[in-house]
Amino acid sequence: MQINGRPLELSDVAALRAAQLSGATTARRIVDAYLDRIAAFDASGPTLNAMVTVNPAAREQAELADRKLAAGEPVGPLHGIPVVVKDCLDTADLPTSFGSEIFADYRPSADASVVRKLRDAGAIVIGKTTLPDWATSWFSYSSRSGTTRNPFDLDRDPGGSSSGTGAAVAAGFATVGLGTDCGGSVRLPASFCNLVGVRSTPGIISRAGCNPLVGVQDTIGPMTRTVEDAVRLFTVMAGFDPADQLTYAYSVARAPVSYLDSLRPDALVGQRVGVLRSAFGSNDNEHARPVNEVTEDALTQLVAAGAELVDIEIDDLRGWTERTSMYTIKSKYDIDTWLAGLTGAPAKSVDEIIRSKRYHKKLDLLEALAAGPDDPFSDLSYHRAYSAREDFMKLLVNLMESENVRALVYPTCQVVPPTRKDTDSGLWNTLNFPTNTVIASQSWLPSITVPAGLTGSGLPVGLEILARPYDEPTMFAVAHGFEQVASHRHLPSNTPVSA
Repeated sequence: MQINGRPLELSDVAALRAAQLSGATTARRIVDAYLDRIAAFDASGPTLNAMVTVNPAAREQAELADRKLAAGEPVGPLHGIPVVVKDCLDTADLPTSFGSEIFADYRPSADASVVRKLRDAGAIVIGKTTLPDWATSWFSYSSRSGTTRNPFDLDRDPGGSSSGTGAAVAAGFATVGLGTDCGGSVRLPASFCNLVGVRSTPGIISRAGCNPLVGVQDTIGPMTRTVEDAVRLFTVMAGFDPADQLTYAYSVARAPVSYLDSLRPDALVGQRVGVLRSAFGSNDNEHARPVNEVTEDALTQLVAAGAELVDIEIDDLRGWTERTSMYTIKSKYDIDTWLAGLTGAPAKSVDEIIRSKRYHKKLDLLEALAAGPDDPFSDLSYHRAYSAREDFMKLLVNLMESENVRALVYPTCQVVPPTRKDTDSGLWNTLNFPTNTVIASQSWLPSITVPAGLTGSGLPVGLEILARPYDEPTMFAVAHGFEQVASHRHLPSNTPVSA
């Protein structure tokens, strides 16, 4: 299917919406085309295994959107746009499993706040996507769905925990997708699947209707092929929500009416950007060397966009990320509290899940957090980590201020997407994997990953851009400015474009 001379799989929200408004296509035709790709490539062909559930009512919902448009009714900014949603975000019309076989048939009574907002804006949820149990891994291991394959290299993992959304959007199963990000679960799979992925300052977007991992750190964000599409979804989802107390942050942010106003093609001209050299892996490491090569090329492209780069070092960066980690301290309490409040939940605690043995046995973090304190507030390690988080944020922001840089950039992950052999063998686990996404997560700062290019063997590499608290406009501006000079949009050869 072609949209204004471009394959559907490379078409963005604006183009699809314009094509519907002009009568060049319909929401039903768009949904049909995406469903055809899911049928061809998810359970068949390369068998990506990115989808948990395909919405049986998607065609009917698309036809309703077409009727509304034909009747001259008002249409939203995402009218007729198919979206895939990570299966830990509540959907009243589809099961929500949280990646767990225990919850395979669980049906929430209402949509998550972000899902409701997308639907109110006209989007069509075409299906739910895979994730590891309770979003507790950098990799795609799930008791509900098994493993998901990276469409750029079928022998490699797409990254976690928003594994299915990353693989699905990259393969062209929907225009855009939603993931959740506590330590990097939007940005890591976005980096590994050649996508844009966004982590907001916590509280800019409501988390109501989503399972927690570390409640004070959790976010929900878009995963898209372009910065502009990410900003379109972000603008729809952002806002105060009485169901999530952390959204007080939205008023503190003094958010613009539309974050699209941040997107200027010349945003980097004359601007200073810090390169966080401490976040690069060693060139002696065969897994890190290709990432460094692509990142250095991306830095050259930043300069071509008009930026002035400033090298910045942080002593003991790894120590900072270790001291600010709260998974094994706080996650058990947050998940237990949330499960206890679910009506009809088939399990009520992490301990119950572990005792059942009905979880994927490669989920080392799930086992580790199960050993955490029942009451973290009585545990000094929690208060130390919380205090260190504040110090880490101050360190990063003060560095940006003292060096007069708008943002910091670095590789989203120090290494290329791991092979299944590597993850199965235990070369990497959740607590030792060298992802840089934890820098923003554990300082509660906003960041975005954008495609930086492909390695010589065709593996995607992401460039992460970190900004000050509540300064999503700058984050988007830098990302968009880079994208205008160095667009690295590719469809994987394992899922070729349609005719």
